[in-house]
Order: sequence, then C-alpha cells, then structure tokens
Amino acid sequence: MTLNRLFITFGASGLAPKAPGTVGSFVALIIGLLILQILPMQTFFMLTLVITIIGIFEINKYEKLTNSHDDKSIVIDEVSGMWITLMFALPTVENMSFPYAYEIAIIASFGAFRLFDIWKPSLIGVIDRKVKGGLGVMGDDILAGIAGGMLTILVLRGLERLF
Repeated sequence: MTLNRLFITFGASGLAPKAPGTVGSFVALIIGLLILQILPMQTFFMLTLVITIIGIFEINKYEKLTNSHDDKSIVIDEVSGMWITLMFALPTVENMSFPYAYEIAIIASFGAFRLFDIWKPSLIGVIDRKVKGGLGVMGDDILAGIAGGMLTILVLRGLERLF
C-alpha cells in the first residue's frame, strides 16, 4: 500500500467492507480523543487544518491516478469533519456539570457529524455534487463537521437546561 493510499484511507480504516465512512469516522473519533489527551485544542486545530490541506492535494493525486472521484475508501475527509465537530463540542461541554456531559458530547458529535455527512442537506450537498477533486471530497465533510458541531452544541445546551 502506498503512503498516499494509507493516508487517504486513514490507516486503511476506509477499506472496511461495509460502511467505510462510518468506520473511518469512528476511528477518527477515537484517535482524535486520544490526541486531545496529549495535545491542547489549539494544536489539535492546527493538526486538523494540516490534515485537511494535505488531504485535498493527496485526494487530487489519487483521483488523477485512478481516474475516479470520491472513492468510498477515501475517509481522510471524515477525519477532518469528525475532528471539526469535536472542536465545537468539547470546549462547549467543559463548563457543563450535568451527568455524563462529556460522554454525551462525544456520542452526539459522532451522531451529528454522520447525520450531516450522509444526509448532505443544502450547501453540503451542493459541494458534494458540484465541486470536483480533493476540494469537493473534503469540502462537504468540512461543512458537515461545522453543522454537526453546531447541532451538538444545541443538544448540549438543551440538556444543560433540563439538568
């Protein structure tokens, strides 16, 4: 396996026989949470930015080489989107004191990101359908990550009011 393929499949997690996007998102969630145990959020942001930019170029290379677009095994876009969602949710939950707030933030982040990544409403779907190359592959997941993060914040704030 080439380094390009290893990167865009996020360590081969995108090669899962069923639901590679969900598997890649879950692996990204676990790796992201582990990284955040070691690095501060600002560094995690920079890492996400770097992976996103490199992802655009590496996907472009892969698509040119294979004459394909948005191969299902490419999950580096899910990594970027999932990590963006976490960057919204985890700082929000820091000052919340209701039971299991952190755990709920993690579960809600995963669910909200997958919801927007699969559903692709509005501009997310437009980017998915009309923008070609690495920017198109990464772009819809970047927006799904932002939307997922915002939905997670709304869920957390709603639960905070209940408790």
